[in-house]
Amino acid sequence: MSNLFVIAYDDLATADQVRDKLFELSREHLVELEDAVVVERRDDGRIKLHQAVNHTAVGTAGGAVWGGLIGMLFLAPLLGAAVGAAAGAAGGAMTDTGINDQFMKDLSQHLRPGAAALFVLVKQAAADKVVPQLAPYGGQLVQTSLSQEDEDHLRESLRAAKAPRAPRA
Repeated sequence: MSNLFVIAYDDLATADQVRDKLFELSREHLVELEDAVVVERRDDGRIKLHQAVNHTAVGTAGGAVWGGLIGMLFLAPLLGAAVGAAAGAAGGAMTDTGINDQFMKDLSQHLRPGAAALFVLVKQAAADKVVPQLAPYGGQLVQTSLSQEDEDHLRESLRAAKAPRAPRA
């Protein structure tokens, strides 16, 4: 089962940095991500989702390849690629995996203009190694799908990781 974490930041740049750090930690196999989306509340109050995966682009590319291959069978590869790309783009645009877009937009209405939030769906993580690497970025834990006890433990871990350490004697 995956767990949802929503962390608010003062600006878009910090939220993007944390998402990039999570991707780096994922490559090191310290965290397994299902989805990671940065949501920005613009100065005009509008909400902008910055998805990690563009399903429309992926669908277009895949559709063009398959359409071209099928088109070659019927001696019309360009027509097949064009039709395949259009069908792939339509299918990709309707695909919504991971965190529900409307949920992210609704929750982000509470951000102040100019702020951003990072929505992360985590399959599993080595919390003792991940939390200390993310704590220096700050942010406010807005919501999780953890039990209250686990959420309290996470908040305490974040506080401890942010606290300045006493010099060793």
